Amino acid sequence: MKCSGRGAVAPLPLLFTLLFTAAFRVCRSDFPRIGRRAPAAPPRGSVILPLSGNVYPLGYYSVSLNVGRPAKVYELDVDTGSDLTWLQCDAPCTGCTKPRDQLYKPKNNLVHCEDPLCSAISISGTEPCKNPDDQCDYEVEYADKGSFLGVLVYDYFAFQLTNNTRLSPRLTFGCSYNLDTPSPTAPPPTAGILGLGNGKASIITQLYRLGMIRNVLGHCLSTKGGGFLFFGDDPIPSSNVLWVPMSPTLLAKHYASGPAELLNRQKPGNVKGLQVIFDSGSSYTYFNSKAYGAILNQLTGDLNGKPLKNATGEKSLPVCWKGTKPFNSVNDVNAQFKPLVLSFANNVEYKIPPEAYLIVTKGGNVCLGILNGTEVGLADFNIIGDISMQSKMVIYDNERQQIGWVSADCSHLPNWASQAGEEADYPYHEDL
Repeated sequence: MKCSGRGAVAPLPLLFTLLFTAAFRVCRSDFPRIGRRAPAAPPRGSVILPLSGNVYPLGYYSVSLNVGRPAKVYELDVDTGSDLTWLQCDAPCTGCTKPRDQLYKPKNNLVHCEDPLCSAISISGTEPCKNPDDQCDYEVEYADKGSFLGVLVYDYFAFQLTNNTRLSPRLTFGCSYNLDTPSPTAPPPTAGILGLGNGKASIITQLYRLGMIRNVLGHCLSTKGGGFLFFGDDPIPSSNVLWVPMSPTLLAKHYASGPAELLNRQKPGNVKGLQVIFDSGSSYTYFNSKAYGAILNQLTGDLNGKPLKNATGEKSLPVCWKGTKPFNSVNDVNAQFKPLVLSFANNVEYKIPPEAYLIVTKGGNVCLGILNGTEVGLADFNIIGDISMQSKMVIYDNERQQIGWVSADCSHLPNWASQAGEEADYPYHEDL
C-alpha cells in the first residue's frame, strides 16, 4: 500500500490497489521450464536485512536485494500493505525514474498465464488470459491515480539465512515497464517495491512455500533512520511481545486487526470499533475523521497553557506548532505531549509515544504525523504507518494469524552470525 508524494503532498496510502491482467500471445518455447514441485527443503532459518531510509524527509524505508544471475543490486521500498514485488524494467520502459543501466532486464523468463501466481494477482471472478501459454500482464492502479503496467517474471534472489546457509530461490515478481505517476505526486525514488502482504504472490509466501522460512516476517524501524527487516521467526524475543489476532476478512492481503479503541488520556473514550491496518508502505499514520478529531482535541487540551503556538503547516503535514525558537529534534518538544493509546481485545495496548507521531520539519516547527484518512479516501479504515511503528519490532505471524509488537532498539542488527555457508539453488517454484 504505497504512499505517494514523498515530501511534496500528503502521502496517499494505496489501500485499494487494483490488479488487472491482460494477455498477448508468446511462444511457449521462450520460457524455461516451470516445475510443479519444490526440491527438498533445507533446514529453516531466517533472513535478516538492514534497512535504509527514514520517515522524514525521505518518507520511506528501503532494502537492497540481489536479483538475477549475475546478481544485480536493487533498492526496494518495503511495503507490508501490498502483495506484488516489482522492479522498474527495461522492456523498454516509459516513465521509469532510474537510468537504463539500473533497470531490470528480462531474459526469456516471463511467467505463463497457467502459473497459479498469475491468477493470484487478477481480479476475483475474471479470467486473466485467453490462452494458458500467454504471458501474464498486470496493471496496478493506486488511489492517487498512479498506475504501473508490467509483466510477471521470475528470477533468482540471493539470501543468507541465520543458519549460515546461502540460498538462491527463483521467485516470481513484476517487471514494470510503464509508470504513470500524475503530478504533483513524486515518482518512486527506489527501483521498485518489495511487496510483503500475506497473499500468494507475496515474496514471503513464496519463500515459505519453498520451505526456506517460517511464514513470519517483521521489521524494526529506527527513529535515527534505518533499521532491519526479517523473514522467519529467529529474531523474535521469547517474552514481552504483545499479540493481537489478525482480521482475515477485513481486507484481503493486508495485515489488520480490530476492533480497537482510542483511549482518552489512558481512559476509555467514545472512539471505538476501529479497524487498524499495519502498513510499512505508509509514511504517516491515518485515522478516520472521528478518531482524528478526537486526537486533535486531546492534543489541544494537553497543550493548553504551554509555550507552543499554531504554525503554518507543510503540504503533507497540515497541523504544526512553533516554539519560542526553532526545534532541532523531537526530543526538544516531546515532553509537552502525551502518548496516544490504542486498546485492542483483552486490553492489549499499542502505545504511540510523542516521538512516534511528531515530526520536526526543516524549518524547526513540530508537526503532527497523523492525518485524516477519511479525507484521502480511506473511508473508515485506519493505518498505522512507519512513523508510529518506530522503535518497535512489529511482527506479522501468518502461521498463527497474529500481529505482535515489542519495544526495541532498532538502530542495531540482531546479533546473528554473518559468515557465508553452503549455497543451495531453487530452480523451480511451486504451485503457490
